[in-house]
Amino acid sequence: MVKTWSADNPKAALMTRKREMIVAAALQAFLENGYAESSVNRIAAEAGVSIKTLYRHFESKDDLFSAVMHAACATVGGEPGSALAQEPEGEEVPAWFDLPPAAAMPIVGKEYLLHLLSEEQLALYRVVTRDAHRFPELGRRYREEVTGKRDAVFVSYLDKWVPVTGWKVADKQGAAAVFAALLTAGVLDETLHGLRTPGADEVACQADMAANRMLGLFEAGLL
Repeated sequence: MVKTWSADNPKAALMTRKREMIVAAALQAFLENGYAESSVNRIAAEAGVSIKTLYRHFESKDDLFSAVMHAACATVGGEPGSALAQEPEGEEVPAWFDLPPAAAMPIVGKEYLLHLLSEEQLALYRVVTRDAHRFPELGRRYREEVTGKRDAVFVSYLDKWVPVTGWKVADKQGAAAVFAALLTAGVLDETLHGLRTPGADEVACQADMAANRMLGLFEAGLL
């Protein structure tokens, strides 16, 4: 277990920097070599820390991979990550959370797609799909850090707005999965396979289309 320090203690900043260096080195290793072929000893060396220090921060390679996915979901190219990856708590509530569904859903959809289709996210997704059959824990961790958090945010949004709209939503978790499926239909597979890279206009169009279809399902009481 990592010892905790007060925010003004110099050691706290040092520990944070070491953790960030380890995560950055691990991200590079996982993307280049995959999960199975990435060595924690090599990751520690690339981060400039001892293997003992690495294990002070992370209990296992699985735990380290979870931290990598969490960091990748928090930022994309230096910018805030997907709106559906940020938990709506306290001051971190995104602006769209207070918008009615007709206004919020196209915004959320576009941000989610831009995040999901980024090179880094696609690469991480490929790592999981390549190695999950050998390391089932990868699939569980991906579900917790990525799709699970995405669905939880959407469910929280529905908890707020369903009473306002008067919709009857029997399965909010299922509704979150349906929205994600509408957003990625015909886009994710082609991008993953390198067939094409959708531009910003196409992403916006896809998000608008998915949002409109989702609103129709809500209005019809089919979710």
